[in-house]
Amino acid sequence: MKKSKILVATVFAAIIGLITIAADHIDAPDASGTTADITDFYAFEAEDTNNLVFVANVQGLLSPTATSTASFAENVMVEFNIDTNADNVEDLVIQAIPKDGKMYFFGPYKPNTTGLNSTINEMATKSEVAISSSTAIIANQNGMKFFAGPRDDPFFMDFARYGAIIGGTATGFNNPGADTFAGTNVLSIVVEVPKSEIGGTGTINTWVEAKTKQ
Repeated sequence: MKKSKILVATVFAAIIGLITIAADHIDAPDASGTTADITDFYAFEAEDTNNLVFVANVQGLLSPTATSTASFAENVMVEFNIDTNADNVEDLVIQAIPKDGKMYFFGPYKPNTTGLNSTINEMATKSEVAISSSTAIIANQNGMKFFAGPRDDPFFMDFARYGAIIGGTATGFNNPGADTFAGTNVLSIVVEVPKSEIGGTGTINTWVEAKTKQ
């Protein structure tokens, strides 16, 4: 589970604070190589400052060859969780579910259940976008924007240098360092949503989970 905290201003103002966290590629053996393996989660203000963007990257370290055959598992739902009252329980969710070459999105809406188990409210706002392959496809529906498909891994990390620091043979990172993830891709799920759909003003907590169908 990935967590991040962002500070949301009014619909007409900008986010004034953002804390992000690091990547953890293939650190969960049971999820490694599947779309249940979350590599990164990003939350930031959109180019349109009335909106926020949530990005979940999964199935990291894809080579260009592997990318051409990579796909979202239809038994895995990616859920963006939004806590609006600082109790660390999701008050709103946006759920992304792949099916037959499309990614279906539900929400944002108040979930019927919270925590590790989730259900899908099929009465919630539903949107869809064709899963991209060689060309980017962006859908504009219900006042939101959506994307699902492969992208270059945006995270920068020099793992060799990190290992040297941990091992005591180096005191710090080089500038510039070597990008361990250069030339590798991820499968990315992107949602752009109006701030007005999330709750106006104040601090929100947001995190993402991948959940398998039981």
